[in-house]
Amino acid sequence: MPVTDAASYELAFHVLPTVAEGEVATVFQSLKDTITKAGGTLVSEEAPEHFELAYDIVRQLEGRNRKFSSAYFGWVRFTLVPEKLAEVSEAVDGTKELLRHLLIRLTKMEEANPFLFHEALAAQKQFETIDAVAAPVKPKPAGPAPVEKVADGDATAEKVE
Repeated sequence: MPVTDAASYELAFHVLPTVAEGEVATVFQSLKDTITKAGGTLVSEEAPEHFELAYDIVRQLEGRNRKFSSAYFGWVRFTLVPEKLAEVSEAVDGTKELLRHLLIRLTKMEEANPFLFHEALAAQKQFETIDAVAAPVKPKPAGPAPVEKVADGDATAEKVE
């Protein structure tokens, strides 16, 4: 079977918040090691950082359902021959420290423009802080603009502001 050229992939993941903060880096390194063991080449990454989830995620752990409202989020981009992707996917599926993950093949546009989640989140928080300090702006009234009658010789015209 001929080996095809490598393709670009991204593995995005949530590490369970129950994993000790000092062990999150170990989980991340383990995922990267899985990729390189399969013959992949790491391209870029964003180490997992703790953040609040947009909604609760339920996961069965130790025989019972548990709700999680936060997690450590990170991602890694890599190149790999497609024939080895199943090997990486199977290893990631078996990583018990992950709350969830997503493994996708990147388009050329996505490959050229990585989205830095933690950087974007920090920028958003900075804007929220600025907005909270700024004076409130009086909203414009809804509906059509006010109409003012203007006398124009014999006829009356409407002036819209």
